[in-house]
Amino acid sequence: MSQIAGAPGDVRVEGAEAVLAQLDDEQRAAARAVSGPVCILAGAGTGKTRTITHRIAYGVHTGAFVPEQVLAVTFTARAAGELRSRLAGLGVGGVQARTFHAAAMRQLRYFAPRVLGGPMPELVENKLRLVAAAASRSRLSTDRTSLRDLASEIEWAKTTLATPDDYPARAQAAGREPPFEPAAVARVYASYESAKQRDGALDFEDLLLVTAFALEEHPDVARQVRGQYRHYVVDEYQDVNPLQQRLLDAWLGGRADVCVVGDPNQTIYSFTGADPDYLLGFADRYPDAEVVKLERDYRSTPQVVALANKLIGQAPPRRGLPGLRLLGQRAEGPAPRFFEHPDEPTEAAAVAQACRALVEAGTPAAEIAVLFRINAQSEVYENALSAAGVPYVLRGGERFFERPEVREAVLLLRGAAAGGTEPGALVPTVRDVLASTGWVEHRPPPGGAARDRWQSLAALVDLAVDLVAEDPTMELAGFVAHLAARADAQHAPTVQGVTLASMHAAKGLEWDAVFVVGLVDGVLPISQSLSRPDAVEEERRLLYVAVTRAREQLTLSWSLARNPGGRRSRPRSRFLDGLVPGSTPTAAPAPRRQKRAKVVLEGEAGERFERLRAWRSETAASASVPAYVVFTDATLQAIAETRPASLRELAALPGIGARKLELYGEDVLATLSA
Repeated sequence: MSQIAGAPGDVRVEGAEAVLAQLDDEQRAAARAVSGPVCILAGAGTGKTRTITHRIAYGVHTGAFVPEQVLAVTFTARAAGELRSRLAGLGVGGVQARTFHAAAMRQLRYFAPRVLGGPMPELVENKLRLVAAAASRSRLSTDRTSLRDLASEIEWAKTTLATPDDYPARAQAAGREPPFEPAAVARVYASYESAKQRDGALDFEDLLLVTAFALEEHPDVARQVRGQYRHYVVDEYQDVNPLQQRLLDAWLGGRADVCVVGDPNQTIYSFTGADPDYLLGFADRYPDAEVVKLERDYRSTPQVVALANKLIGQAPPRRGLPGLRLLGQRAEGPAPRFFEHPDEPTEAAAVAQACRALVEAGTPAAEIAVLFRINAQSEVYENALSAAGVPYVLRGGERFFERPEVREAVLLLRGAAAGGTEPGALVPTVRDVLASTGWVEHRPPPGGAARDRWQSLAALVDLAVDLVAEDPTMELAGFVAHLAARADAQHAPTVQGVTLASMHAAKGLEWDAVFVVGLVDGVLPISQSLSRPDAVEEERRLLYVAVTRAREQLTLSWSLARNPGGRRSRPRSRFLDGLVPGSTPTAAPAPRRQKRAKVVLEGEAGERFERLRAWRSETAASASVPAYVVFTDATLQAIAETRPASLRELAALPGIGARKLELYGEDVLATLSA
């Protein structure tokens, strides 16, 4: 393997050149950069996964990499599975492609006797039980929602390397809005850690922390791991948090043979602890780093690309790495469309009818998406699509392979496979097995849970049809094995329905037609971000992610009132200024923010806000606590602007945890109706 280049006819060189021949010029430059620190800035739709897999394959084919010495880490099991699949297609086996947690689990399981003095501890797969016990010991009244919020705060603290003692100050500095006072959250955090240690258990954050500790404090472990892995690839590097970076540094041990891949314009997970400064500061950390930009967008039409560029181009410059400007490579398409509606139900009905027209014109329902800022916005679109007779899938809910009907179907298919099947009978056999559960192929129920169940089983049949098209000899046993592999990789089959998803859940996905809805100030940007310019800019990047999900057709819309007959005073999102035909971009972000804050509080919304502030002052005084402990101004603005009519609607707003709903919910509704 020492001979990298050779005479004409060298097999490895021919293989390497074949790998490069499939790339464009920029991708080829990235693939050739196989040594030293490398940073690949990959814009949306520019072939990021293709580039990094071809880079690894090129390194292997030229002898620069030994496959078993390459560790590629990413954030989802599905992404890791995709890397392995593509590498196999390029004739490269042996490369380890895993999530951070899976890689740490594998290493810690092996070194546990040496590092921990015994076998691998039990893993806490769900924090809620321990968090509930810790909250009870701290005498906090909780429900499932506030427990989830507490668990999220503990995860944020651990991923940012904050201790219980650090948490209150760190949370305040980060602008967190925890479900309880920061000091109370810190007590729960400390109690949770103590209980976990007494049980001899580890949570998912501990996997990374203890693995990093093992490498930092055990030279023999470090030598073995660093001897095994000499080349590292980190996907989605803009989403790395301090805990993951600590583990990466421990793996590297001062070496610089690392390739990071990311897009600063798609940094949207700061609320989980992700720190884009690791990507933005990569060239500062490694002055000799090779930086390659991928800007040719193969996903979206030039019209969608132009809108995305205009949107992100209005953001203030960021320090560090050079910016990205996408270059559309596809054929021309329709111009993005903008629609203003009087109220949310009217907006939802218009979107539902547009979806129906697309489906009737031949666009598969699975190639259409409706994207919104917060999950609470989905209900009105679920109702509108049901009324229009358009099937839909709510993304971000229960995982496909964990749905009861899917688990039952897989068990039945596995049982049928044990009895053997005739060659060429895969699809009919799958249909027959599913029919035994009551599923009827051409009779989908009208909607709701029954429709969801029918669609899940139909997706299994569609998958069988697709696999037989690729391999006509596939039998039921092979199909069951394929399902198991997909379940391990969290790679669900396509369910035929319009996708309803939050903008965060849409990252990494794409559709032919995308509707981005509910674009009003206070929702996007979300109200609690308005006091922090950096948070507002993250909201802009979130819209950029939503826009770049569209391949061909893009529609953006907003409504002036929440409910029919309501005052039409909601301003459209400031991010649309300069995008909507006839509008102009804002020249100075700071004055614009001040102006928008004033607009949001004009008229009836302003009167409601002042009533809520007066109520908050009285409530805080009677409880002898600062006013912000009751509700922040941002939360009061959201309440005043949306005017919730029930506890359920109030609970859907950001900054309203279960505890605050219990303490103040009825009073807030009474104040609004005064």
